[in-house]
Amino acid sequence: MPGERNLYLAPPFLVSDYEPLALKAYRSGLLKERVEMAREELKACNMCPRFCGVDRMQNKMGACNTGRYAVVSSAFPHFGEESVLQGWNGSGTIFFGLCNLRCVFCQNWDISQKKQGWELKPEEIADLMLKLQNETKCHNINFVTPEHVVPQVIEAIYSAVEQGLNLPIVYNTSSYDSVKSLQLLDGIVDIYMPDFKFWTPETSQRLCKAKDYPDVTKAVIKEMYRQVGDLVFDHNGLAKRGLLVRHLVMPGLVHEGKDIMQYLADEISKDTYINIMEQYRPTFKVGKGEMRAREGFTKYEDIDRPIHSKEYEELQYFAYEIGLWRHENYEPLDKPFFEL
Repeated sequence: MPGERNLYLAPPFLVSDYEPLALKAYRSGLLKERVEMAREELKACNMCPRFCGVDRMQNKMGACNTGRYAVVSSAFPHFGEESVLQGWNGSGTIFFGLCNLRCVFCQNWDISQKKQGWELKPEEIADLMLKLQNETKCHNINFVTPEHVVPQVIEAIYSAVEQGLNLPIVYNTSSYDSVKSLQLLDGIVDIYMPDFKFWTPETSQRLCKAKDYPDVTKAVIKEMYRQVGDLVFDHNGLAKRGLLVRHLVMPGLVHEGKDIMQYLADEISKDTYINIMEQYRPTFKVGKGEMRAREGFTKYEDIDRPIHSKEYEELQYFAYEIGLWRHENYEPLDKPFFEL
């Protein structure tokens, strides 16, 4: 494949003495202000594109089935993330339970579609963040599936920074976010990692039950890029700030992947750091089936197979051909002899 990692570490993609945005926001008073704004938003929650309008401060629940407090399924150093995030000590992932999408192929369906985990107060989530920093020495705090709990995430970040958190914040999302919720995170999140799944409303409605997913995702990725720009690294190759876009190659949907890559090249930046992923596997409703209002019973036979290697390679080469040259290649980062 074209492209070399050492190109990523050349100016303007190299930073030194990076200070996480949340620390600046805390000192300026912005973070405290956002906590108050976030709590107000929970009183008539429109923090995701479902726009339920329920009072989550009173523990009412809408489409995400989450009330006042976020459900946390797990928290641990993750060594299966992008090499620029996991480094040598791991990415400090905090997996939130439940979700505002209904992907029929979800590989984490046991926690995204069921309540598996613990309702935690912001201070308890902050405690997990500090453990990931101080005990396991993770390189960042990586919030996974946070779309429906943005106010709770902001509360937790405030509490953690107040107690000494000093790590970049990664927002690891399906991209079914509202621009309004992302604006609350402006100046707080260092790294946005959206997954751009589908290009057409028809595919989105069928496979994740959200017809507006493509339009929503295009808008939120533009907002993310406005806030943090292209992905930049320290001298060890660890990501510090910017946009990293994922796309999971799906069986028979390479043409949609190409449209997504073209959008990123034309409307975001040819310097966008991308991860074209090949780990799709049939699971959850795929192969088992479910009853749909318009389609009747369907088993999603068209995606009931792993992807072919030629599908993955075709999309990789297409991305390079249109100028997207910064690709995740999972090359391990070397641990420095001395860590600060």
